[in-house]
Amino acid sequence: MKTHPFVQTKIKVAIIGFGRMGKFYWEAMRKSGQWDIAYICDVDPEARLLARQMSPESRVVDNNRPIFEDESVQVVGLFSLANFRLEHIERAIRSGKHIIAEKPIADTMEREWRAVELAERSDRISTVNLYLRNSWYHNQIKTYIRQGEIGELAILRVCHMTPGLVPGEGHEAEGPAFHDCGMHYVDIARWYAESEYKTWHAQGMRMWNYKDPWWVQCHGTFQNGVVFDITQGFVYGQLSKTQTHNSYIDIIGTKGIVRMTHDFKTAVVDLHGVSQTLNVEKPFGGKNIDTLCRLFAHSVETGRRHPQLPTFRDSAIASQYAWDFFDNSLTHDLPAIGNLDTLEQIRERRRTMQNGYGLLHHNKIEPHIIHP
Repeated sequence: MKTHPFVQTKIKVAIIGFGRMGKFYWEAMRKSGQWDIAYICDVDPEARLLARQMSPESRVVDNNRPIFEDESVQVVGLFSLANFRLEHIERAIRSGKHIIAEKPIADTMEREWRAVELAERSDRISTVNLYLRNSWYHNQIKTYIRQGEIGELAILRVCHMTPGLVPGEGHEAEGPAFHDCGMHYVDIARWYAESEYKTWHAQGMRMWNYKDPWWVQCHGTFQNGVVFDITQGFVYGQLSKTQTHNSYIDIIGTKGIVRMTHDFKTAVVDLHGVSQTLNVEKPFGGKNIDTLCRLFAHSVETGRRHPQLPTFRDSAIASQYAWDFFDNSLTHDLPAIGNLDTLEQIRERRRTMQNGYGLLHHNKIEPHIIHP
């Protein structure tokens, strides 16, 4: 896209899906000044009413046909449920539009790999929200590792446990917890290792006697010999009076270590290397949607994908391994502790909570930082 050197031309975008994530993107794009949010599409009448209130300059529609037929729309943002994404990706590519998608990029692995094939055969720029890659803390840690401060990378330990989404809260199209959320941690471990997974063994827990494990821990190796363990579960004190969480990355090298923890407001990075010891505290940054949108806008303007942007292939690989690890847990002893009555107590509490982890408040403006 050619622009006059003194005039900034906004990128014309359509948002498909104006739920929780769609509103995040709308907010980031509106604040950046780089985007003209031309359309907002949602099948829910209440979501459309909210879109008209929040974004009166946008055309609000209940079907996506006008979006794909409008040749002036350069980018589509696909933020509806995963079972619609492949169809939207196909139409976007046929109509010559660039794509920002939420993960996973489809609702089955067969359809995810079809989306990868379509994207890689197209000259359109596409990316997916693997948000940890855009965080300041992971990028600072990786730079530190590349400087040789911890020697050779040897062990990756990733943990993310919160009292977050529970079974039955409407995210079934993205799979159980270890796939829905855990694929982010499967991806970031692979991003650090710069290698593919080789071996794994997973243990699950069917908390509250639910049919699927809602806590999974997997350990194994990468092809380059790096060892990993990943722990994820939305089981962390669901009915505790004061809720808390446990989220960290702990990276061990042959000479030093780095680690990060956060409280969803502030991230703390400790770097213990051979020549420098650093402690860095900065705002957590939420889902880093602003960074993703900025990098994508730069890519559209220049016609070249920014190297920091995750690809559809990155997303499909993370999704595939998250399913593989989850499925592996089903082949081992799978204890069930608790009962469904407790699960219903948790659901009822979450329906009435005003502040908590991963609450699904529909059709109202939410705070910028929401627990994943």
